[in-house]
Amino acid sequence: MNTTAALAASLGIAALAFDGAALATQINTAEPGGAYHETFCPLLEEQLSKSRFPHRCATSKGTADNVARVAADPMQLGFGQLDVFALEAERFGGPSRFTRLRVDDVRECVFAVTRNPEITNYGEVAAFASQLRFVLPPETSGSAGTFRFLQKIDPQGVGSARGVTNAASTEEALRTALSSDDAVAFFVQFPDPNNQRFKLIQELGGHVVPVIDRTILRQQLEDRKIYYAQETQVTNSRWLKAGQKVVTACTPLVVFTGAPDTISGEPNRAEHRDLIATVVTLRTVDLVPKTSFVSRVLSRTRELSSAGAERIGRYAEQAREQAAPLIEKARDATGKAIEAAKPAYEKAKELGSKAVERVEQEAREIIEKVRPEESGEQPR
Repeated sequence: MNTTAALAASLGIAALAFDGAALATQINTAEPGGAYHETFCPLLEEQLSKSRFPHRCATSKGTADNVARVAADPMQLGFGQLDVFALEAERFGGPSRFTRLRVDDVRECVFAVTRNPEITNYGEVAAFASQLRFVLPPETSGSAGTFRFLQKIDPQGVGSARGVTNAASTEEALRTALSSDDAVAFFVQFPDPNNQRFKLIQELGGHVVPVIDRTILRQQLEDRKIYYAQETQVTNSRWLKAGQKVVTACTPLVVFTGAPDTISGEPNRAEHRDLIATVVTLRTVDLVPKTSFVSRVLSRTRELSSAGAERIGRYAEQAREQAAPLIEKARDATGKAIEAAKPAYEKAKELGSKAVERVEQEAREIIEKVRPEESGEQPR
């Protein structure tokens, strides 16, 4: 091969490499070590590679961050919770600007946690929301996003919460909330009783409160339900003691990308439509890992029938209705106590005012004694 031919071949290889790099794009997941990045994304990356789509898994701050990234570059893909996706998509023109590729391969469940024995269901949490402190994982987390979504759909319930703070981690949120009776932690988790978070709840004397009612179960994103009522195990069986199960709301894992009509240039749109068709037609078995973690999640959860879900949702609403009069009674008692205390308060103010006047008078007398040049008197 002569020098000119060799140079041309080298340039050709370089051009191909450059094109490959230019075509490569991201599958946005969440934090390093999380289930999205470590468990689910590698399988999707592998399947796309077989179809010659050079997408690569990339860490992020979570669902909200992924929605923002895909809105900025519709060729990218993102993992996320369906509820947070529904909330965040509105910030970028609505769900029509995105294409949902996979929904419902697996679901994550919503849990509240408290040590207060009087709080046992979401109806009570919602009814007492203005009196409680809510401790959430970091602001960018899916758990915090779920809480914002619940506040939006339930303005009279958790939407009325005034004491909401974000901890540095889910574990810190649990520890903080379980240090007092007036606090509740919220978090979203694949329902695995072997997870250290569920063990931490037991160690700190807390209990799991299901997050479910009819308002939550009726939420939809276009033609798809956002939450499903699922029975899931939160503690393992022990000697002579069965594992604890709760029925709570669970939201599907969604894989999404930009809508083809948001992409400029027909060649790019055609490529993107091919990508969409490829991901949509992948088999669930090729995207759900055959690990002990996923097996536990799938084997220890059970979706309730429509009738069962309605019954559970109604129970939470009844608890909320029963708690409302108690709150009003407490507020009324507080108001009456304040009114009853007003005469004593006014008297204390009057006495306090007189005491201040006496102190000021004594201070003036002392000043006159120690500053004769200003008083015009000789020291005694």
